[in-house]
Amino acid sequence: MPSRTPDAVAGPAWVPPAGKPPLSSRMMRATWRGLPAKGHEVGWEPGLVVPAADGSPLITDHYFPRGQGDFPTLLVRSPYGRGLPWSPQYGLLFAEQGFHVVLQSCRGTGGSGGVFDLWRNEPADGRATVSWLREQPWFNGTLGTVGPSYLGYVQWALALDPPPELKAMVVQVGLHDPYALFHADGALRLENALVVGAGMHYQHRGMAPFLRAMLRLQRRLRDVTTARPLRGAYVSALGSEVPWLDDVMTHPDAKDAYWRGASLAASAERLRVPTALITGWHDALVDQTFEQYDRLRQAGCETALLVGPWTHTSALQQGWPEVFTESLAWLRAHLYADPSGLRPTAVRVHIGGENTWRDLDDWPPATAAGSWYPMPGGHLTQQATADSAPVTAFRYDPADPTPSLGGPLLSRTAGPRDNGTLETRNDVLTFTSPPLTEPLDILGPVSARLSISTDTGHADVFTRLCAVDPQGRSVNICDGFGRLRTADQAPSHVTVPMSTTAHRFPVGHRIRWQISGGAHPRYARNPGTGESPMDATAFTPVRITLHTDSALVLPHGSGLA
Repeated sequence: MPSRTPDAVAGPAWVPPAGKPPLSSRMMRATWRGLPAKGHEVGWEPGLVVPAADGSPLITDHYFPRGQGDFPTLLVRSPYGRGLPWSPQYGLLFAEQGFHVVLQSCRGTGGSGGVFDLWRNEPADGRATVSWLREQPWFNGTLGTVGPSYLGYVQWALALDPPPELKAMVVQVGLHDPYALFHADGALRLENALVVGAGMHYQHRGMAPFLRAMLRLQRRLRDVTTARPLRGAYVSALGSEVPWLDDVMTHPDAKDAYWRGASLAASAERLRVPTALITGWHDALVDQTFEQYDRLRQAGCETALLVGPWTHTSALQQGWPEVFTESLAWLRAHLYADPSGLRPTAVRVHIGGENTWRDLDDWPPATAAGSWYPMPGGHLTQQATADSAPVTAFRYDPADPTPSLGGPLLSRTAGPRDNGTLETRNDVLTFTSPPLTEPLDILGPVSARLSISTDTGHADVFTRLCAVDPQGRSVNICDGFGRLRTADQAPSHVTVPMSTTAHRFPVGHRIRWQISGGAHPRYARNPGTGESPMDATAFTPVRITLHTDSALVLPHGSGLA
């Protein structure tokens, strides 16, 4: 068991308070199955006041194991309140396993003082909280962090200048770059922005206000996302203006001074704190997790990666037994010097198409890139042509935008979906391979090399990889979005990253490449005029022509047998 650091000052003996965790948390805890056995009864010390960097009171709850001896501490900082589900998932469960858990509301949320800012306060407030921890009689000098989404962002914020007590991090479906959450290649991730806005604005007030807000957003989503102009339309769904949401929606350029300091990518580039990363193939932040993993590996930092068949929310619901077990094993290994729960390899991924897990030494594994080319008649072949002739064309009308369907979203509609109805639309191109005569494994990053011309010069392109089973059901695997600028109707060439996957196409299944001019309301529709989608009131349809020197690039893997 960890011991107090040598330079810690001994103070009065700590007398654990008699409080029990909230009844609602204990009731939710009782519903979970498949979790490790409880090791300790849990006490609760709510409403502690921790001074933020500017002196604002940060309201903090302390969960602790009732038992003799020192226990390491986990810091969980959240803008979503300290109630459900954070209280049982992090406070109660981890305290049962022998950790003090400090669950804190970020500045301006959940009763904490000051004004919430989407990112600017977290590094300083994290450091201020560690300073407060050093003064607590129960703190033994060994610290870890854990949490999902924005609760991952605050971990990267602390890691910018990690305190010496920080010995381990577990970032679950985590964020490090707010710009990339809200924008893709200059286009607004509209649905993400609205869901985050509702979550940040209401969840810290309690589950009932949050659920009412999400239901209101669901009912009014179409009206909000089709408003002309788009600017300010969200107010009818969220119930009030949210200044930071206005700001993130109206700054589409990553180089704008507004975003300076928002990305915490630099944290991983020099980190030495062992860090476990957890994500899902359909998580809205999956690409950010792979970026984090790459940076940690390049920095020589000890790291592990778990990728499941999850969305952003299902990782903490259906996937919770795996996510919690993985997180606990990492924290015990580095805060208790007990590696017995660690798996033997650095990477574990779920393989789509065969519903199995695979342990790998690294990610991505060695693969060979294979190109698949579009042909007239909707065929997809590995035989390239020598010219750049038009294959086919379609008309994208922003007044009747191509709808989004599933994929890596924050909302309940995320994940794999049957794309059949979508693919019957005239503004959706599909190119499909013949049935495979042997299994094909796709392991790693997918991309599209597109050769496209337009008649207006302004267009977006949404490109998706699907798997088609012998019954003809087409299900999305991964996708990507790009913005085009063309001139004089000559083809423009752009490479669109389509995220990363691990999928087996069995014998008899087919590969499908889907291309359209948008995916609404996942992305704000391109008005076709060059005007900002936030302010446009007039729309111009665009004719988009795909040329034969386009290619779908797949990492053909091996070794999944």
